[in-house]
Amino acid sequence: MASRADNIASNLNLANFSKATELKKRIWFTVGALIVFRFLSFVPLPGVNPLIMETLYDQTRGGVLDIFNAFSGGSLERMSLIALGVMPYITASIVVQLAASLHPTLAAMKKEGESGRKKLNQYTRYGAVFLTAIQGWVLASGLEAYGASSGLQAVVNPGMLFRVGAVISLIGGTMFLLWLGEQITSRGIGNGVSLIIMAGIVAQLPKFFGNLFEGGRTGSISPFLIVGIVIMLVVLVLAICFFERATRRLLIQYPKRATQRGMMQADSSHLPLKLNTAGVIPPIFASSLLLLPLTITQFAGNSISPDTTMGQAIVTLNQYLGHGKPLYMLLYALGIIFFAFFYTAVVFNPEETAENLKKNGGFIPGIRPGKNTMNYLDYVLTRITVLGAAYITVVCVVPEFIMAETGMGAVFFGGTSLLIVVNVTVDTITQIQSHLLAHQYGDLIKKAKLKGRLR
Repeated sequence: MASRADNIASNLNLANFSKATELKKRIWFTVGALIVFRFLSFVPLPGVNPLIMETLYDQTRGGVLDIFNAFSGGSLERMSLIALGVMPYITASIVVQLAASLHPTLAAMKKEGESGRKKLNQYTRYGAVFLTAIQGWVLASGLEAYGASSGLQAVVNPGMLFRVGAVISLIGGTMFLLWLGEQITSRGIGNGVSLIIMAGIVAQLPKFFGNLFEGGRTGSISPFLIVGIVIMLVVLVLAICFFERATRRLLIQYPKRATQRGMMQADSSHLPLKLNTAGVIPPIFASSLLLLPLTITQFAGNSISPDTTMGQAIVTLNQYLGHGKPLYMLLYALGIIFFAFFYTAVVFNPEETAENLKKNGGFIPGIRPGKNTMNYLDYVLTRITVLGAAYITVVCVVPEFIMAETGMGAVFFGGTSLLIVVNVTVDTITQIQSHLLAHQYGDLIKKAKLKGRLR
């Protein structure tokens, strides 16, 4: 029989929003913060000509800069104050998370609870400032050099003053986005940083569909191809929703304990193992590593003669590692599979989980506690990671293949962008449902108290 909580959850509808005042305030605050983020993406850096910058960026499309540009909502293309977005913070958090799993001191700090988590978050912020400063300096210096070599100078007054000002402005923009994300998390709905990334990706959606239908109107894209792409997008979104919520639930038994009435009762629970434990990290790492050489060759191509050995090497790299090339597809798929297993091994520790179960008296039926439980968890995790890695590979490689065949270089259509958008949307909707459920429980408690007083 369904419980009262299940009945309430099944009856959640949009009509309950009119009663949930606190939830409406949180949603409006989130929408307002994302509007501020979009406005900032159109504020250029001091000393940069936006029109020439757009022309320069068109000459470097296809590299790793496209990923950063998509995640920042086109801010990098316009060289705005938030051109780097929150990617330095994401990179720093991944590095700190990996270090906390490998370094003994940070691992001990991670086990301290709330205080250890605050220290690690502080280290992550310091790392974000450091990475933003380095990336900002490289970006400003590269913009000066590339603009001078191509004959289009996007920087009005090149020099040390511009570089220092650009670094300070970019650090301020990234730190403001982190603060805005924290405000969304605490006073809004959903994870703030994830919503900012998703808003940047979704901002490219009108441009993608505009180019798609414009190609259909001019005849450069077949109407059947447009219908096929739309159907493929719907299928990919449904597949991502299904696989991201798929878990392998392991039954955990606890020994019988005496209750207040003197009866012996055995407790049981489930240990959920996600099919895709690594999330969106594998495609981000794999695509960044593959596109990094292409980006470097694009910036260095104008200053190196193609007749030299270095020039020939650059031409060869561009031929074999371009979007849609067979070697790029193969390396991209292998990179996703490798990072899926690597990051899963870092995030989930079977030995630590087995030890915690043993300390709490829990065990998996038919498996002895300790080393046997660790081996069983590692065995199950390896099997479901194979399916998870295959799922991510298909979701990311299929759009790459379609883009290569149709000649559409839309980053929004990439599997990484779809994974982020769908994951963040599902998590946000789940939090909204949780707030509505809590609101309905509050109404039930008030009604119960009222009936008790009337009696």
